Parts: sequence; structure tokens; C-alpha cells
Amino acid sequence: MLALEFMVRGATQFGEPGVFMLFEENASELSANASSLGFDLDALQADKHIVLDYVHVDRSEIEITGEYDLEALFVRLGHAIDSIGAKRVVLDTIEALFAGLPNQGVLRAELRRLFRWLKDRCVTAIITGERGEGNAITRYGLEEYVADCVIVLDQRIRDQISTRRLRVLKYRGTAHGTNEYPFLIGAHGLSVLPITSLQLDHEVSSKRISTGIARLDDMLGGQGVYRGSSVLISGSPGTGKSSIGARFAEAACARGERALFFAYEESGAQVIRNMRSIGVDLEPWVANGRLRIYSSRPTLQGLEQHLVAVHDTVRSFRPDVVIVDPISDLTMARDETEVKPTLMRLIDFLKKEQITAIFTCLTSGGDATSAPEASQISVSSLMDTWLMLRNIEFTGERNRTIFVLKSRGMAHSNQVREFVLSDRGMDLVDVYLGADRVLTGSARLTQEAVERAGDALRAQDHQRKLRQLAGKQKSIEAQIASLRAEAEAEIEEVHFAITQDTLLKKTAKRDTDAMALIRGGAAGLVVESETDSL
Repeated sequence: MLALEFMVRGATQFGEPGVFMLFEENASELSANASSLGFDLDALQADKHIVLDYVHVDRSEIEITGEYDLEALFVRLGHAIDSIGAKRVVLDTIEALFAGLPNQGVLRAELRRLFRWLKDRCVTAIITGERGEGNAITRYGLEEYVADCVIVLDQRIRDQISTRRLRVLKYRGTAHGTNEYPFLIGAHGLSVLPITSLQLDHEVSSKRISTGIARLDDMLGGQGVYRGSSVLISGSPGTGKSSIGARFAEAACARGERALFFAYEESGAQVIRNMRSIGVDLEPWVANGRLRIYSSRPTLQGLEQHLVAVHDTVRSFRPDVVIVDPISDLTMARDETEVKPTLMRLIDFLKKEQITAIFTCLTSGGDATSAPEASQISVSSLMDTWLMLRNIEFTGERNRTIFVLKSRGMAHSNQVREFVLSDRGMDLVDVYLGADRVLTGSARLTQEAVERAGDALRAQDHQRKLRQLAGKQKSIEAQIASLRAEAEAEIEEVHFAITQDTLLKKTAKRDTDAMALIRGGAAGLVVESETDSL
């Protein structure tokens, strides 16, 4: 399959015709097999992009006479190369070509001659071979020394899960990866993704996007999370992790973006039905192509194959937001030391593509006394934002809470909020913070009702006291008015007495003046009379 894709991609994408020489299956069988990968070999042959040449080699028909050489093969292969101007050659497989040849010395000499002939023709060739016994790379033990590049493929089964892996054993003249890489054979050919993590050289964005929950955005600095960041939502069962992920996807679609939802516990139809019960309708977005739900069991394939599947799906769909629900399912019957590198590669890949990633993770415990933060598959340090959901049991009921454990690059709330799910959607409500406890749900409502009643009683008591003060003020004002009236009356009495006394004094003076006048006139008359007498 690797050699076939090498030839087909060269002819269709790079303009390099190729010759595929078969020694085990004929051309029609190869064309039928290639159709499962979407390759139409018959059309490529008709357009003279490739040549399929089947060479029948039957060991029972081989009779050794004289010296064995590959001259006839060179003539046949040279003619095929010249007929279309081939730049690529595939020989499949080398064991069939040398089947039944007991002389190892001749075999090695002809192998060297074959590789030299291909180099002289300036063609890039892939020669397939079977794995040797024990630690031998090939059956004859020479090809890996003569070839410029050696690629080793193998298949491993662990816990009943098969994984194909590829390793570049050597590649002359280049700095190549030496690690193993998982690969898949899918509907579009082979998909390979390096196991080792990508370099930390991806770009970052300062743009913020909403989570779809207004009060959660408020807790994250009022604007949501950074585009291209990774968000971990962890909590025990039933805390609403998947609901937040679904709401995030719905909000992204509403913004005109594309969202990809990987569900490892529910089918796509089940996700749509369940989310509709809390006011999140995903079906219209699936119908118009903005949302794609990819559902599978974690046991369907190995970790590396899950990673390659995510990689291929992201490459083909080109989403702006990816939700993985939950990553904890990938640890089923697996060592967590294997899971972390897989998730690290996935996170790095999504960051490099500037895709905002939402990961949900199931934790044990989850109450206010346990510490589930310690059971996060050791990937929490890789996340930019970490939301923690918890269940709180009190007064015979269970309620959800949420808080932001960390969010890099922004000021965020350190407060706990009650996370409420209903048919109207989801919302965050301030919890009741008492002196010694946190109340949620009906306990919070009861306490708030008690506080409202207490506030009402205190308000009534304040009004009563204000009325009493108002009455007392009126009484005092009345007393003041009465005293003022008495004072004014006394003032009037004093003024009347003063006026009366003044009037009396004036009357007495007037009478005195009048009396004096009268007396003065009478004395003059007496003197005059006496004078007259004289």
C-alpha cells in the first residue's frame, strides 16, 4: 500500500509517471485493491501516467542452467520506463524475484546490480521486501546496506488492539526522524503522524471568543478564552462537562465558524437529543454542515490510530473549534504514560492549526472534601484554561458548582459559582457564602428567602422607628410651638405694660405741664392787680 500510494501520488500530484512491476498479484487484482483507497489505476494507465507490469514467477518452473542474472528484467523494466518517461519505479516484492535461487553469492551480486541499474536510470524506486527472521531487517540481509533509504513497517497487537507503525531506519544525506510513527490505511490512503511532539513554534492569537455562557465569559475576564487555546473541563459524572462542550460548539456555529465534536461515549444522534433537553439544539448546525459529530468507542483502535483519525478529520473538515469528550476514555486498559504523549501531540497539533480545543475529563471524587485535581492524566499543565466542575451534596440534594482553576494570560475570577442546567439553557448563579459553608440549590434559595424575610422585617422595623421618630418630632414641634406662643403672649404682655407705663408717664407729664401753665398765669394776674392799686 505504501509503494502504491508513492506511485499514485507521484503521478497525480507531482507529475512523475511511474512503473509498478508486480511479482505476486496481477494488475487486475492490484487495481481492485487500490480502488478501496480511491485510486483508479485503470484510468491512470489509460492516460499513460502509470504502467502496471505483472511478471509471473513460479518457483516450480524455475530451472537453473548457467549463470543467473537480471538482464531480461532490466530490458523489460527499461522499456516500461521509456514508454511513459517514468520517474518512479516500484518492485513488489523482491522475495518473489529471487524465489528458488539457492546461490546466495549470485543473489547478492544481482541485488547490487539491480540497485545500481535503478540509480543509473535516475529513477526513484521503492522495492518491497519481507521481514527477515529474528532481528534481521530483510530476508537476505543485504538490501538495507545497498539502499539509500530503509523504511520498516510492522504491526503490533496489544490488549486486542492492532497498531501499524512506520520507522525510517536510515536515509542517506538527510536528517530524518528516527522514532516510530503510527499510520492508518483509510479511505484516502495512508495517514502518518509523528509520535514525537511538534516543536513549540506555533503562532498565538490575542483574539478572544465566547464560551456561549455569558456569566462564564465574565469569569474569564469578560471576553471568554483565547482563540487557538486549549481548555480542560474536568469533573465527576453528571457535572455538565459535555453540556459545556456542546454549548461551546453551538456558540461557534452561531458565529459562522465550524465545529468538530469527537464523542467517545455517545452516538451523534444521542448527543443531539440529550443536548436539546437543556436548550442546546445542535441538529440545525449538523444539517447545514457547520458541525460534524464523530462518534466511536475508544476500543475501536489504538491511541496512535485515534490521533491519526483526529488529524485526518481535522485536515479534511478544517474546523475552528474541536471538542473531545472525554479524553479520560482513552485511558481504558492503557498505561497513562502512553496516553499523555498522545494527548500532548494532539494539543500541539491543534495549537499549530490555531484551532480552539475543548477537552472534557472524567475525575473521581468531585466533592468539596476530595482533591480530584490530582487525577488529570497529567495533562492539566498543558492546558491554557482549566475549568473545574463539582457536585455538592447538602440537605438531601446534589448541586453543581464551577470555578476557574487557571486561565493563562488573563485576569479571571477565583469565585465559585453554582452551575444550573434547565430546559431554558445553562447559567451560573452566585452561591451563598456563609460563615462556615457554601450553600447551593434549594438550601441557597431557602437561605436567601430567610435573608429576604429578615431584610423585610428589618425594613418594617426601621419604618416603625422612623414613624415613632416622626411622631416624637411632631410632638416636640407642637411643644415648641406652644412655648413659642406662650413666650409671644408674655412678650405682648410686657410690651403692653411698657406701652401702658409709657402712656401713663406721658399723660402725667402733660397734666403736669398743663398745671404748671395754669399756675403760672394766675400769679401774673395777682401782681398786676396789686400794681394797679398802687
